[in-house]
Amino acid sequence: MSDTIFMIHGMWGGSWYWEKFRSVFEAKGYRCVAVTLPYHDMDPKGIPDSRLGTTGLLDYAESLEQQINKLGVKPIIMGHSMGGLLAQILGARSLAKSLVLLAPASPSGIVALKPSVIKSFWSVMTTWSFWLKPMRQTFGEAVYSMLHLLPEKEQKETYGKFVYESGRAAFEIGYWLLDSKNASKVDESKVTCPVLVVAGAEDRITPASVVRNVARKYRGATYKEFPNHAHWVMAEPGWQEVAEYIGGWLTQQRSD
Repeated sequence: MSDTIFMIHGMWGGSWYWEKFRSVFEAKGYRCVAVTLPYHDMDPKGIPDSRLGTTGLLDYAESLEQQINKLGVKPIIMGHSMGGLLAQILGARSLAKSLVLLAPASPSGIVALKPSVIKSFWSVMTTWSFWLKPMRQTFGEAVYSMLHLLPEKEQKETYGKFVYESGRAAFEIGYWLLDSKNASKVDESKVTCPVLVVAGAEDRITPASVVRNVARKYRGATYKEFPNHAHWVMAEPGWQEVAEYIGGWLTQQRSD
């Protein structure tokens, strides 16, 4: 049986944004399962479910764990951005054959609120009680933080697919010191599978300096930084080199 890649999207996203990566890895013989987080299966122009605002990281992780348990195999867990943090949480639960973390959000203990990150979330952070509400970036913030290497037409098309995100989850990531649940905590001693951490040198929402600290958290982790990439590594120009590097790394894990 071929390996299964369980793909977890990040904030404001959905299973749709793995389309390019899926085409590559399915051609390599992998079974790809791209999931959609709770309350993200909505019309981007619609009104979000009010429960989304207070849905936390552990709620997401519980939903994902249930889906993994139905696969019948221990998958490669691939996560992007917030999905990368969720992948780490699941890895600490011994649910992963290996972890592939693309521009991952950082767990508690790693300071992530760099100036570019604050600018990326400014409209959210300056909204009172954002941690209780569904939230979404402005188009300008999305372009600045994640989509600046995409052609203008693709920026608009991609942003047009973005849905609302949990304010609670954003709070748990950015303000972990104030989170009584410590929802973003990951016990690195429990992550015993191989780990690949990918960063884009031009990333503004999960800066490479932060992603390097994520890689240092896990013993034996492989860290790869792409100089001509930013946050949208799975679809921005040159995404193929990222996918091929990951494919090579996964092949190496099979032979080791």
